[in-house]
Amino acid sequence: MPESSQEHERPRGTLPFGPAEVTGPSMVPTLHHGDVLLVHWGARVRPGDVIVLRHPFQQDLLVVKRAVERRGAGWWVLGDNAFAGGDSTDYGVVPGELVLGRVRWRYRRLKAGQRSPFAVARWALAALRPVLGDRSASRRLRAR
Repeated sequence: MPESSQEHERPRGTLPFGPAEVTGPSMVPTLHHGDVLLVHWGARVRPGDVIVLRHPFQQDLLVVKRAVERRGAGWWVLGDNAFAGGDSTDYGVVPGELVLGRVRWRYRRLKAGQRSPFAVARWALAALRPVLGDRSASRRLRAR
């Protein structure tokens, strides 16, 4: 199942940043179900970047994947969780016009059971993180 994202369409004339929420396991360990992403809509994509795109066969469904490499006019995308599927190994190269933006930050919500001071402190240190384009991960994924 693809790692889907619930997002709000960016109205014209506003800043090119907006939220998206992760649902599904295909980007674990980088992203988890329930993470909120800050997406830079229309940003330039490079290999290794985590991106939001329209699913090639269900264009009303947005997915979050890692852009592995440029192939012609599109991108080969893979999830970080090799066991989840729902990436270019299933649907091939994604046309460039379906790539909507690049993920810049992720916010992980506090879980209901995290009430101890240690758990809250640990969450506070890791709740907001930049999502960086990991070149080494893209090379590792390409070698599969």
